[in-house]
Amino acid sequence: MEKSRKAYFPFCRSGKKDKKKITELQIKQQQGRGEFVELKNKVAIITGASSGIGQAVARNLDQSGVRFVLTGRRKERLAALADELTDAVCLAGDIVEPELPGRLIDTAVAHFGRCDIVFNNAGVMALGTIEDVDVDQICRMVRVNVEAAFRMAYTALKHFMSAGSGYLVNTSSIAGNKVRPNLGAYCGTKHAIEALTESLRMELARTGIGIACIEPGLVETELFRDWAREPPAKMFDIPTPLRPDDIARLVRFILEQPDHVRIPRILAISADQSL
Repeated sequence: MEKSRKAYFPFCRSGKKDKKKITELQIKQQQGRGEFVELKNKVAIITGASSGIGQAVARNLDQSGVRFVLTGRRKERLAALADELTDAVCLAGDIVEPELPGRLIDTAVAHFGRCDIVFNNAGVMALGTIEDVDVDQICRMVRVNVEAAFRMAYTALKHFMSAGSGYLVNTSSIAGNKVRPNLGAYCGTKHAIEALTESLRMELARTGIGIACIEPGLVETELFRDWAREPPAKMFDIPTPLRPDDIARLVRFILEQPDHVRIPRILAISADQSL
């Protein structure tokens, strides 16, 4: 029992001969393990920043003093978002462009002198039955959701490894753990993100570099706009789907955890969603 007590409480000793004075430094070291990370002046790259979850994350992290490099295909929307934020630059482009991830890192370093966070969020959805699915749209989705996301992830982590710190947050989905009819290809892309994140987490243990995966259920965004024949909330019988702000709070929660804490994944669903 005494050995167990010493193992968990290294500054506790029984008996007069074993008693040691706890130094001020030791107290600070123990207390420091519980402090949240200060995000002020950190630099974040956000892909898919022109709408939905990416936009909401930028607005939320701006409240903590984070600075941004924003990317997306809609230049005007990016510029409008940047105007709202305290300190942000835009680099519009299609995330499937092979050179874009490297350009984003270079822009962050050139403009701010650093890159601390990458929110790997850009994604699209294509679906359909075997008979009516558009195979070209499916292949485009795989390029965006898998190829481009993988390229951004590895480009970011190479930079973080060189810098000695950093945090990568990937956007997955409940579809990364569950499957539905007509959504096989989309679910496959999100399963790929889950597998990548978990493998990289193992590689990054003890490096000081963090990685996490967000797994939202149904969120009110433009993701469904191009294919939904009726409002997704009605289609999936979820009267109150999540809002982008709900996911933004979770991303911030992950990033603010003490350095010794990792949250590899968070599944977030509406109270109305039964999975």
